[in-house]
Amino acid sequence: MPLMDNAASSTVAILLCTYQGETFLAQQLDSIARQTHRHWTLYVSDDGSTDRTRAILEDYQSRWRTEYRVDRLHIIDGPQRGYCANFLTLLCRDDIRADGYAYCDQDDIWEPDKLERALTFLSPFSAAKPALYASRTQLIDEADAPLGFSPCFTRPPAFANALVQNIGGGNTMVFNDGARQLLKSVGAVDVPVHDWWTYLVVSGSGGTVHYDPHSSVQYRQHAKNQIGSNLGLTARFIRARMLLEGRFKTWNTQNLAALSILRSRLAPENQKTLATFAAVRSDSLFTRLKALRKSGVYRQTFIGNLGLFVAACLGKL
Repeated sequence: MPLMDNAASSTVAILLCTYQGETFLAQQLDSIARQTHRHWTLYVSDDGSTDRTRAILEDYQSRWRTEYRVDRLHIIDGPQRGYCANFLTLLCRDDIRADGYAYCDQDDIWEPDKLERALTFLSPFSAAKPALYASRTQLIDEADAPLGFSPCFTRPPAFANALVQNIGGGNTMVFNDGARQLLKSVGAVDVPVHDWWTYLVVSGSGGTVHYDPHSSVQYRQHAKNQIGSNLGLTARFIRARMLLEGRFKTWNTQNLAALSILRSRLAPENQKTLATFAAVRSDSLFTRLKALRKSGVYRQTFIGNLGLFVAACLGKL
């Protein structure tokens, strides 16, 4: 049975996490209301905001209830353990059920056809088979001025890529109930970021991941971004510094620990890839480089793969 007999009639749970988001929140909510796909419900987990975030949400909740004659916005108290825990806790709630699920950030602007494009891709897949949609983004500044686009990745999404790189921002991700149930079975694990974890789980289980080179989100760049774009020399310098400081090694340790919980549910070939990649983190330089080549892990660019080689040499993976 397909996930959605008709993509146009499928239901979507939009999972929005907020914290001190008063500056740009209304623009994001307005962009959700403009979606060409109409069968959505918004669930907002607020992580203890002390600005006007809660008041803005309550205002939209009241106005939308009058406009749509049904509750389209539900406000929930977050766990207050950081944005990743907030997203994963919201994702795992038993009272949220839909055909598809979409992560949502508080400061972006969605293109009107974001959900429609994602659901068109997801519709052929069985609800039992995890499937994930992600896309490129258009970067904007605090005044909505365009700054360019995020990199357009051309190599195929795969678990071998997901082990060392996340190609889809959470603000673009939409996934089916098969993916949601798999993520929910593990719970709010201790991982660096929810979107990278989602890519790892769906690709690792043998699910389907689609990367859309068409931008679906206007991704706002500002001083309070949790992650920010990887576009430009400054961003690359920051990531190189994080690699040398051991930040990526710490993140990989967290991801590998969480993946061990799911090991039996990974596709057989991905279980082998995971075991080989773990050897890249061993003490011997020769063993690390041999395991790196054998594992088949890759990033999307030549520079990125060169960085992998350097990290393996330095024992920073």
